[in-house]
Amino acid sequence: QVRLVESGGGSVQGGGSLRLSCAASGFTTTYSRYCMGWFRQAPGKEREGVAIMYTVGSTIYEDSVKGRFTISRDNAKNTLYLQMDSLKTEDTCMYYCAEGYWCRYAIRTASAYQCWGKGTQVTVSS
Repeated sequence: QVRLVESGGGSVQGGGSLRLSCAASGFTTTYSRYCMGWFRQAPGKEREGVAIMYTVGSTIYEDSVKGRFTISRDNAKNTLYLQMDSLKTEDTCMYYCAEGYWCRYAIRTASAYQCWGKGTQVTVSS
């Protein structure tokens, strides 16, 4: 199975930026079409999809991050990125990357994903 490791989290002030990375090792070439994305989970709340990319090029974002976050991938480095700009205090969360192998379109439902990283903390102060 693919192993996913997130990095790039940290503490920033409101309005600042961070770039999260998700490095994949043991990447399988079995799937020509699958979903990859970023999720976040705050204490006491359910995990929610933030930004999702489908391999044929479509992307979707949670409404509150549209225009501020950008998901991208570097295929040569087997790395998924989340560029986060104009950060707000409500973006404070543990962020996880994930892959789902059976989807045929970008989907934000966590149960559709099979492989998960351990997460990286993002803290935004005022």
